[in-house]
Amino acid sequence: MADSTQPLLSDSNSSESKLPPPRTLDETIEQCIGNFGWAQFLQAALVSFAWVFDAQQTFITVFTDSEPTWHCLDSDRCNSSSNLCTLPNQTWSWDFNPHVSTISEWGLQCAGSLVKGLPASSFFLGCLVGGLALSTLADSSLGRKNMLFLSCLIMSLSSMLTAFSTSIWVYAFLRFLNGFGRATVGTCALVLSTELVGKKWRGQVGAMGFLCFTLGFLTLPLLGYMNNGNSWRYLYVWTSIPTLIYCCLVWCFVWESPRWLIVKGRKEEAVSILQSIGSNAITMSFSNLCLDVQESSNPDVYDALRILVKKPWSLRRLLAVMAVGFGIGMVYYGMPLTLSNLNFNLYLGVVFNALSELPAFLITFFFMNTIKRREALIGFTALSGISSVLIASLGQQLGSLQIVLELVSFFSACTAFNMTLIYTIELFPTCVRNSALAMVRQALVFGGVFSPVMVAAGRENQFWSYGMFGLVIGLFGLFVVGLPETRGSVLCDTMDEEETKNLTKEHIIG
Repeated sequence: MADSTQPLLSDSNSSESKLPPPRTLDETIEQCIGNFGWAQFLQAALVSFAWVFDAQQTFITVFTDSEPTWHCLDSDRCNSSSNLCTLPNQTWSWDFNPHVSTISEWGLQCAGSLVKGLPASSFFLGCLVGGLALSTLADSSLGRKNMLFLSCLIMSLSSMLTAFSTSIWVYAFLRFLNGFGRATVGTCALVLSTELVGKKWRGQVGAMGFLCFTLGFLTLPLLGYMNNGNSWRYLYVWTSIPTLIYCCLVWCFVWESPRWLIVKGRKEEAVSILQSIGSNAITMSFSNLCLDVQESSNPDVYDALRILVKKPWSLRRLLAVMAVGFGIGMVYYGMPLTLSNLNFNLYLGVVFNALSELPAFLITFFFMNTIKRREALIGFTALSGISSVLIASLGQQLGSLQIVLELVSFFSACTAFNMTLIYTIELFPTCVRNSALAMVRQALVFGGVFSPVMVAAGRENQFWSYGMFGLVIGLFGLFVVGLPETRGSVLCDTMDEEETKNLTKEHIIG
């Protein structure tokens, strides 16, 4: 029987070597951790749970900033169809306490759409700024775990402070700060969870985060219903405390990515983590862990982005996948906001939208290893676009079919959203993967920045909301044609390794 304590990678000149040294880091981790065991599952589940709080902060303003219902006090001078802004204050009243919403508490019912949408716009703007400022830290100095902890901590504390806002301007600033912290939560969680496993389980582990995001989305209408009639501030308190507890769990129990540690030259730490999560009986010796990882120096904060855009092939990939993400993000973040434009119950609409993410998750989880990335993205973006355009073109003629088409469009956008993130992981090597994924998420959020403006314009003419949503996601989805197919591919670790793999594929095809 072979000695179970022999090094995983031994000297190639030794005649006693039982295992040939793996040629890539991906093969090394595959050989060390073996099958997908409980250690990897628990780590992936804990890391992916960050998406719950990500979803809550992303869509919380659907309830905190909604315009409450009202009723007339003087039937002679007021009726339900009256313009609220033209009525004397003594002729009408809110159905609930004014503190149920920021709109009623601060008397914003007659303010312009820019002021009403300022908190939501500030949040997405914070996401953009935070993504640019923090995205490369996970690849360069902080690493995946520390960046996840810091992002969740900022998101938690800013959410708690939001509950004490004294004006719309303070509220908007704190929403900006919340978005700034939230910007890298999903990116770090997705990259860290997928880098702890081999390629066989990469798609399934990545899909765990999408399931957690769905669960977080589903908790919002529940929290909103429980808080019905109470102050909007409680929603921020209820979502901030669990996030703070989660930060403590991340700090104490989550491991750093062994891939990132090896790329940074911290091989002893990487070996220790691989020994902890590995299901094989094989152990590793630090002195024999000699991998061909050339970009292992500690670059400055923006080195990762400079490396990413230096190569023409990586820049083309980045721009193409960001264009696809922009179109998907506009629909994904915009659809829940347009529910108020449909003649349908807001709470049920949010619930149905959240539930539509479940089949999107199931498709990603069970079929990601078998479906082709490019064909699937083109199909789902086209389906989402067609459904949105139908809503805009037929309008009230559809009746209850409007909500059905809205759900089809949102479901397609959700599936395309999930696939785009996993596709991005496969398109870029370890040294720039987190930065590339962060830039794609920035493109998704950037699409969301335009959504509130289109939703406001769509109240008068649905072409400016559903019509534009459909055209943008359908046309921008075509950019995926210029990207390579990555189904079943091995994750590369350096730019040179990825370039060599591309040249080999081109040579084989040629």
